[in-house]
Amino acid sequence: MKKNPSERFWEIDILRGIAILLMVVYHLVFDLNYFGVYTTDLDSLPILLFLYPISTTFLLLVGISLTVSYSRAQQKLSKRQLPLKFLKRGAGVFGLGLIITIVTWVYPHNGFIVFGVLHCIGLSILLVYPLIRFRNLPLILGVLCIILGVFLRITVVVDFPWLLWLGFVPSHFYTLDYFPLLPWFGVVLIGVFLGNSLYQNNKRKFSLKDHSQFIVSRGVCFLGRHSLIIYLLHQLIIVCLLYFIHLVVNGSRIV
Repeated sequence: MKKNPSERFWEIDILRGIAILLMVVYHLVFDLNYFGVYTTDLDSLPILLFLYPISTTFLLLVGISLTVSYSRAQQKLSKRQLPLKFLKRGAGVFGLGLIITIVTWVYPHNGFIVFGVLHCIGLSILLVYPLIRFRNLPLILGVLCIILGVFLRITVVVDFPWLLWLGFVPSHFYTLDYFPLLPWFGVVLIGVFLGNSLYQNNKRKFSLKDHSQFIVSRGVCFLGRHSLIIYLLHQLIIVCLLYFIHLVVNGSRIV
């Protein structure tokens, strides 16, 4: 059941809302480039400096939100029910990732998502559960995961695809979205550390003036509360809009 907005930490929702808005902007640029409407180098430094903070924010918030959810669930669920909650949640998100893999395999043909952000989040939820109750261990492991992931990306190239999910990239590998556990699970772990440091027993451990009722804040928080459905649908909406705009302007299909 969805929590009432008043029961949520508005600052988490607003950060997630900002991140999903920026993600939509990036995917608009990606689609314009992919369909040849406007060509830009997606590997250029300005684009990467725009993309990586968005991705990092998302996965940090995953870790922070898991600690908040864990704290609330401890008050309502038994010790047996608690791990099942996270198992179902992680498996559900990972399942959505598999659906996206199938959809992108069918269309647009030129590359598909093998292990994207939803795969990463789903598996991270499953793996992080035993570590949520620790204070500093997630930070240590998170930093190690990031260091190892960067090392793998820079120095290691393999000739097999079986460890793509972990961060071992084959030569000539191409995908539309790629978030291996190394380094990105490390970002989730650091988010767990931040969550345990900033929130405890379903309360903030810091003071924050309430700006949640401002009209802009309410709108962005709404996006943050529904970030998953927006993530699932926004690419379809963008592609359809580009398709129809192209038909109107040129009177022909996008190749």
